[in-house]
Amino acid sequence: MAIKLKVKLIGVFRGLSGRDQLHIDFEKPVSIETMIKKIVELFSHSFKQTLIDPVSNDPRPNTIILVNGKEISVLNGIETEVNDGDEIVLIPVSHGG
Repeated sequence: MAIKLKVKLIGVFRGLSGRDQLHIDFEKPVSIETMIKKIVELFSHSFKQTLIDPVSNDPRPNTIILVNGKEISVLNGIETEVNDGDEIVLIPVSHGG
């Protein structure tokens, strides 16, 4: 059973990737973590550096991740499973000072 995911890219992620959304196919439902690994393989090193925190090797310090409109922290975090037709949104977190 093929799984088709729609991933919307907001802000700097749109700029670095040159597109506002992706369509990614998997053979079965996958975790957000697996999906993120696949996304970073598609783009430049600077995209990965912006998406993934280099200290924790985790996207959550740098990115708000929504699955069907819900932030993953209210779901199952980075292990949240995504299924066919789910919409994922990656929103960069800006830090100022």
